[in-house]
Amino acid sequence: MSFQDLGLSEAVVHGAQRMGYVDPTPIQLRAFPVVLTGSDLIASAQTGTGKTAAFALPILTLLGEPQGRTRCLVLEPTRELAMQVETAFRDFSRFLSIQTALIHGGVGYNAQREALKSCDVVVATPGRLLDHLERGDARLAETQILVLDEVDRMLDMGFLPDVRRIIEKCPKSRQTLFFSATIPEEIERLSTWCLKDPAKIEIGVRRSPAETVNHAFYPVSSSQKFDFLLALLERTDFDSALIFTRTKDGADRIARKLKSQRHSVAVLHSNRTQTERVEALEGFKNGRFSVMVATDIAARGIDIAGVSHVINYDVPQHPEDYVHRIGRTGRAQNVGDAFTIMVAEELPHVKAIERFIGQRVPRLKVDGFPYVYTALFNESSVEEALRSAKGVRGLRGTTFGRRKRR
Repeated sequence: MSFQDLGLSEAVVHGAQRMGYVDPTPIQLRAFPVVLTGSDLIASAQTGTGKTAAFALPILTLLGEPQGRTRCLVLEPTRELAMQVETAFRDFSRFLSIQTALIHGGVGYNAQREALKSCDVVVATPGRLLDHLERGDARLAETQILVLDEVDRMLDMGFLPDVRRIIEKCPKSRQTLFFSATIPEEIERLSTWCLKDPAKIEIGVRRSPAETVNHAFYPVSSSQKFDFLLALLERTDFDSALIFTRTKDGADRIARKLKSQRHSVAVLHSNRTQTERVEALEGFKNGRFSVMVATDIAARGIDIAGVSHVINYDVPQHPEDYVHRIGRTGRAQNVGDAFTIMVAEELPHVKAIERFIGQRVPRLKVDGFPYVYTALFNESSVEEALRSAKGVRGLRGTTFGRRKRR
């Protein structure tokens, strides 16, 4: 079916076509009729499946002519996602007069305050929106449609109390839409509180990496992690490399070290200013930076096309994040490579990932790298030792991954 056959307004279809949309994706085919009938919805689909258009296009059709008051609120977990979704609304509505306001932290209040006075759609992060509500700048009393996008990430980031406060300020007689990559129990509980008899759509929930991604684990001593990262970069013919770390401090530290080795590096995490984050994303996209070091803020939802290599400097602690992280490469039918550096203490997370994706990931070595002995080279012994340590003292104090005494 084409977009013209799905009940969208002519102006909205024209806007989608100008954006290069040709055929609707599965999530769009199933979401459009639900949204257009005014029903509540819980939709689960992976990043890159067209979720934003799945709710934006029918919402713009429902809103029709501008009225200069907030009738649709879209909540996003990060500034980058909010910026992306606001841009999509503006592009899709280019043949309408609908006004969209972008509300997030890291910038001044005045321009946002003015935008809130006459907009039909508000795309916002929870914290800054609450600031505007408390100041009296934003009003949600006439909100007809509420969208919670990337709900699982919103909950992971601790936004549930803020989200509840915002929902309580919206009319009870509204349409509520949940879009998420996964549907954990917390989302089910939230949905029973704020949705009414929602339709449920689940499209291709991915528990395994895309076939276009070659991925492997690289065991190494913890003392050699950075040296090994350098070796990977030096021996890999990459166009662009996205390096994931567990912490913001770790991202900053690795970026400094890589810069000292003459790599062109961008950094992306939540402690960066809005200007720094925009510069990092744009510079990485246009090739000014060949390497970007990021926390999981870049694992989901952010549109970074053409990433040739993903490197997990730290093994993800949640298996779903492994699939999301390495899914930043191998997109649009291009082939990509994903390397994960693993140390002995991270073996439980490695096993959890393999159980989640239903396959054993190859362990590889880099020829010529001066490896220090690590017990990971005898993985079965590490598993046994970790099982013994668990329940006695956890993983603290284990000696795995250190230099072997002679």
